[in-house]
Amino acid sequence: MTDEQKQEAADEGLTQEEIDAAEQIVEDDEKIDFADGADAEEIAKLQAEVADLKDRLLRSAAETENVRRRADKDKQDASAYAVTNFARDMLNVGDNLRRALDSQPEEVSDDMKAFVEGVAMTERELLNTMEKYGIKKIEPEVGEKFDHKFHQAMFEVPTEDHPNGSVMQVVAAGYVIKDRLLRPAMVGVAKGGAPKVDTEA
Repeated sequence: MTDEQKQEAADEGLTQEEIDAAEQIVEDDEKIDFADGADAEEIAKLQAEVADLKDRLLRSAAETENVRRRADKDKQDASAYAVTNFARDMLNVGDNLRRALDSQPEEVSDDMKAFVEGVAMTERELLNTMEKYGIKKIEPEVGEKFDHKFHQAMFEVPTEDHPNGSVMQVVAAGYVIKDRLLRPAMVGVAKGGAPKVDTEA
């Protein structure tokens, strides 16, 4: 309080204690006004900090979700493709069974028929077991268009009967596991044939 305000208060009959109390109230009001200004600045600072922390939290949550999804996918892949290496090794067994059947003579003697049938049954059982685990055989037909995703060209066959680049001979069947290529089909492709005309366009 100013001296004039104190004098006015004394003239109105206020005691010294009441004047001191009034003066304290004025000082407190001034402190509150100052504090209010400081609070506004502090609030703005804290709001900016909260916004930054919120942004970090959202980014962290998104990263955690991405890690979880990747882990789930890795787990699913591990489950789906766990037999890949084993299956790749078993392909040679299937190839040898097929070679044995392909090399049999046209006329099989009675004492060898049971043996040949046993080999054929073994091959069928192997293929059925592999298919149960998502492994399927790829065996392109002669004249089929060569597909670099599933076929591997081993040699070229000169011909005029089939379009250039079409499958002419299958050396070894290919295999896929689920949606992944396990081994491409080994094929011979046509060379020198007339280009295939697309009649579907």
